[in-house]
Amino acid sequence: MTFPDLAAELKAAMPELRGRLLGNEPMAPLTWFRVGGPAQVLFTPADADDLGYFLSLLPAEVPVLCIGVGSNLIVRDGGLPGVVIRLAPRGFGEVRSDGEIVQAGAAALDKRVAETAAAAQLGGLEFYFGIPGTIGGALRMNAGANGRETKDVLIDAHALDRAGTRHVIDNAGMRFSYRATGADPSLIFVSARFRGTPASPDAIRAKMNEVQAHRELAQPVREKTGGSTFKNPPGHSAWKLIDAAGCRGLKIGGAQVSEMHCNFLINTGDATAADIETLGETVRERVKAQSGVELQWEIKRIGVAAGAAR
Repeated sequence: MTFPDLAAELKAAMPELRGRLLGNEPMAPLTWFRVGGPAQVLFTPADADDLGYFLSLLPAEVPVLCIGVGSNLIVRDGGLPGVVIRLAPRGFGEVRSDGEIVQAGAAALDKRVAETAAAAQLGGLEFYFGIPGTIGGALRMNAGANGRETKDVLIDAHALDRAGTRHVIDNAGMRFSYRATGADPSLIFVSARFRGTPASPDAIRAKMNEVQAHRELAQPVREKTGGSTFKNPPGHSAWKLIDAAGCRGLKIGGAQVSEMHCNFLINTGDATAADIETLGETVRERVKAQSGVELQWEIKRIGVAAGAAR
């Protein structure tokens, strides 16, 4: 089943567009879970100016969603109506340091930001070395690890609104909270600046090695997964609640709760998005029944279910 052809209509209305605009493009290969239906339109802008041009001419009623490397997403099996904007390294992936400041495009991998800071002998950004996503996602999710979060290092973020107008949002304006930001959800982040602190190369490398070792030993990094599934509730560890509810190794269809770290769901090979989401909801129900704690999704679930009206 496919969506109506919106891509051709948009191409005709935007003769100066330089990026790639594709209709009914499969989304599964673009996510770490490798599941999900197509995007009605997938747009990969050439750069921020191209993105601004696209947004300025895009009809206001067309839904827009921006994604990075798809490390924290479940795309439902019916796909995504409207436009999916995917920021690519070419145009949005540059990372550079200047004094104590590291500037990064929204498509830059978090890990690369940590490496660039390390090369400039700047500490404080080592935690990004273990986060499997991009800076755009880190801004939207206040990504963090090992006791540090994006809010601890961000100077400001640069974004475009639905009209293609540029905005600069400082740290306070981002209104960060645990794994979230209060910034306007329609803003598309294109770059950000972070502040590091001078540190010795050996100390920086030791912290980065510690972050990497923890991931390799404790998380199923070689599986088709979406990272941490649920937020840690106040005063609790999500994985401990899931384990106590007897969900370690639980399977539904091709989806399974990881035996290694039970706050990770994995696609064992033939899972559908519905399998993974249903498994997650089953885990939430069992945890609530066992402990009284209601887990909140950290992974973003987007799109429509298979068979949903288009």
